[in-house]
Parts: sequence; C-alpha cells; structure tokens
Amino acid sequence: MSNELIINAPSYETRVALLENGVVSELFVERSGDLGIFGNIYKGKVVKILPGMQAAFVDIGLERTAFLYVTDVREELDEYEVFMKDGDEGIEFESEFGPARFTSASSVPIEDLLKEGQEILVQVSKEPLGAKGARITSHLSLAGRHLVFTPTVDHVGVSRRIEDDKERKRLKEILLRMKPPGTGFIVRTVSEGKSEDDLKADMDYLVKLWDSIQKKRESAPAPSLIHSELNLTLRVIRDMFSTDISRLVIDSPKEYAKAMEFVNTFMPKLSGYVELFDRNEPIFDAFGIELEISRALGKRVWLKSGGYIIIDQTEALAAIDVNTGRYTGKKKLEDTVLKTNLEAVKEVAYQLRLRNLGGIIIIDFIDMDKPANREKVYNALMEALKKDKARTNILKISEFGLIEMTRKRVRESLNQALCEPCPYCDGRGRIKSKNTVCYGIFRAIRRDNIELPGDKIMISVNPEIADILYDEESQSVEELETLLGKKIIIKARNTFHQEQYEITGI
Repeated sequence: MSNELIINAPSYETRVALLENGVVSELFVERSGDLGIFGNIYKGKVVKILPGMQAAFVDIGLERTAFLYVTDVREELDEYEVFMKDGDEGIEFESEFGPARFTSASSVPIEDLLKEGQEILVQVSKEPLGAKGARITSHLSLAGRHLVFTPTVDHVGVSRRIEDDKERKRLKEILLRMKPPGTGFIVRTVSEGKSEDDLKADMDYLVKLWDSIQKKRESAPAPSLIHSELNLTLRVIRDMFSTDISRLVIDSPKEYAKAMEFVNTFMPKLSGYVELFDRNEPIFDAFGIELEISRALGKRVWLKSGGYIIIDQTEALAAIDVNTGRYTGKKKLEDTVLKTNLEAVKEVAYQLRLRNLGGIIIIDFIDMDKPANREKVYNALMEALKKDKARTNILKISEFGLIEMTRKRVRESLNQALCEPCPYCDGRGRIKSKNTVCYGIFRAIRRDNIELPGDKIMISVNPEIADILYDEESQSVEELETLLGKKIIIKARNTFHQEQYEITGI
C-alpha cells in the first residue's frame, strides 16, 4: 500500500490526515475561528526589554505579547550583522510547515540591539502554548514549493534529507549562481532532481513576495499583520504533496478548486493525483480516521501482546508509562519485559507523531536488568523515530528504565487543539471542547440522516452546546438543513453532560 493525504474541509474547520500504508500517522486541525499564526509576519513594537533573560516582549497585536530571544534578533547595523557559515551548520527546519530556524553567534546584549518603543519586523516561530505567548524571530523566512527564502541571511543551504553529495552540490551551485546578492535560500527535500527552471520560478515568486512585504511594512502601523501563511490545505499541499503520496482526497468542492489551482500552478505533474470525494458518507468515516482520532484522545493505548502504555500530558512535559498489562510471557521475566518494551517503542514513536506531542518527554519503560536489553530498546527507539520529521534529542536509557527526550514543538498537541479543561473536575482533566462536540454532532447527523425518519431532526444537548448551535454555529446548522432538506430542532437538556447528545427523527 502507499501514502495518502485525506482532507476534510467543511466551512467551520479543516482536518488533514496522513495515511501511511493505510494507517493514520499524522493529524492536523485548523478551525476558521482559531486560525494558526505560525509563520505569520508582523510589524511589532518592543514593549519591554529583559536584560536578565536576554529577551524582549514585543506587541504584535495579539492577546499576549510575543517573546523574542537575543539569538533571534537580527541587527540592522552592519557591524552586528551575522551571516551563516558555509555548509549546513546551524540550519534546521523547525517544521515542514513553517520558517527555517537560525541561531545567531552574536554576543551583543539585547539592550544594545533593541529599545523600548522600537518597531521591528518579526515572524512567529512558535505558536502561543498554554499561558505562554508566541515566540518570534527577526530571522525571516518564506517557504515555497522547492525553496525557503531567507532575505536576512546571506547563505545557501541544502536540506539534510537530500543525501546524495553530487545532487547537493548541483543544487547549491544553481542557487549560488541565481540568487540576489545579500539574500539566502535553502533547498527543500522535494527539490531533489528538479531542473534549474523549477528552482528559478520558485525563487522569482519568493523574491516578489518579499518585495510586497517590504512595501507593506513601510506604510503599516505597529502592531499589524504584514503577511499570513497559507491555510492548512495549501500548506499541506506545498509541504507534503509529492511523488511519495499516491493520492490527495478532498471532500469540499470549494477547497478542491483551490487545491487544483495551486497544484496546476506549482506542481502540474501531480494534478492527476488530486481527487474530489463526493460520496454521502463523511470522508473521515470512510477512511477509518474518525475512530483513530477518538483513540488518540485517550490516555491508555493497548499493545497487541496485551500490554499497554499510559500517556499523560502537561503544558511542558509528557509522561509515557509502559506496562505489561495482561501479557504474562512464557518463560523468563526478563524476556517478557524486553518483548513488551520493544513493542511499546513502536507504539510510542507512532503516538508522538499522531498526537503531536512536544517539549520534554519522559518514557518509563519496564525495568530491565541486563544492560544489553536496555541498549536494544534504546536503539529500537532511535530507529522508530527516523520517520518523524520533528527534531528529537534522546538521552541513553537509565538503569531505572527511563528515557528522557525532547521533541520540537511549534503547535499545540492534538489533545490541546481538540479539548479544553474540564469544568466538571476544576481543570484536573480534559473533555472535548464545545466546538468539537458541535462538529461531532454535525458529522453524526450526516452519517445517520438516512436512518432518521420524518422531515425534521431533533438534537437534545447540554444547554451550553445549544447556545453554541444557536449562536456562532447557526450558519453551519442552516447549511446542514439545506444539504439534508430537513429542519433541525435544538433542545437544551440541563441533565446532559457537555459531551452528551441525542439525535432523533421527527
């Protein structure tokens, strides 16, 4: 089997699933009322300098001020300007979905680089998470299909995922010959084997985009948004749609039209792999994705042997506990433990991608007496994480069976994106957010519509869900009525839990 991109794009949210050999490996969610800001460029104003932290707070027009480290400040004056060294040192991709990341070698203190009230052009390198504001950088980058343009860094780099030395040299020579003086470009993995014309077209587009950003910057007040990243559908097509993907399926005619226009412009050879899903069955149900989302929000994940892992997430740390569960093995305890741990390794690596867990991650494997077995588990984890595009750092497994690791995080995890703190337990746990419940109701109505008798549908829900359906989701309800040709009646039930609902035909 092959890899597929499945896009569910009703008017209220966009959900994208990457299927690898029929298994959901990554999920992305973006809602119309809560669009991500990662990669957006703002004209901001410095509101406070923190010499003790070598950082600054910058107002970019959001609810919370953004955070700018000294290493993310690009000094406009020539004597402070720091260019990247030749080679790939220091160049990394924060994500397949956003700006490249650079680390300045400057030792200039931040109070000499920035002043309170100063206006500065910045880009969001990490979304706001929990109580933290967005992290920003003044090392701007613009992602195209084949290249990443770095107008503030004079450098040419090639993605480490292109391993052929001859091809790396060819691509680098093309860029050195074509690029405007004083600017930089990074060759993306998808550029391997591409012609000079393909790279030149991408370069021209990015340079024009940068010129328009510069012009807008001159007249825009601070704070203000200067440039928005593409929506989720187009970002996925730009960053993930390649010859490795056997097909891209979209269930929205409107998004399908946008996708085809984008594909025909930037990757016409792949236009035949884009399909419009026009069946009555919800697309995520048809591909078995909806069930996987429900499982990905649970704490316990069962292993085939009968063991299981428990996943607990806090704002900055995720803890994963491995247990033998129902698996008792056949002979020696050490063999039972090793088999469970090795099976858990694959599931842990899979869950990290599926749930988009980031920050510090502690994995508590079952204790193993033999150092050789601990080494086997460590090597198996290193191998399993090779498919993960997010950057990871892993320490050796300890005598207690613990592995400490970090995984780069630029967006909320799946749990944070789809859930909210539970009002029933004073924030000690999490339940599905009101919008998630509403959208689940919409999908259930579409799925069960044929079996519902009569020309009316009654939804019995928690009063707070009823308020959402009458207010901000009223347009979605009307669209569903038009689509199904039935009147939808909403009834509030005080005894219903926030996630509880009933759908009946009248």
